[in-house]
Amino acid sequence: MGRSCRLPRLCWALVAERVAEGTWVELQRIVLEPEERAADLPEETRRVPLEMRVKGFLVRSAAVGEEAEILTPAGRRLQGTLDAVNPAYTHGFGPPVPELAGIGGELRARLRASRESGEA
Repeated sequence: MGRSCRLPRLCWALVAERVAEGTWVELQRIVLEPEERAADLPEETRRVPLEMRVKGFLVRSAAVGEEAEILTPAGRRLQGTLDAVNPAYTHGFGPPVPELAGIGGELRARLRASRESGEA
């Protein structure tokens, strides 16, 4: 294969298999190079590129590491380097807050009662 892996998260990216149109994927793109970033940013932030990662459905088949276009769930069309196939969401919002656990049901009950009494 001879090429080095440019995308460290996905060294299997060197495999040249095509990913089918319509597959859920993640694109990566550099939005701003370090020298283009605002001068008032902290130095450790300013010295690295501003990188975009976005998930969506592949518009045309492409191989990982190639330029590709996606359609996001919000309907936007974006281009970038195909970085991952069927990517997981890896963010979290921390542990549940017990005080907030029942709010959804309580709010629905209040809205239902309001509609039934004609206040809405």
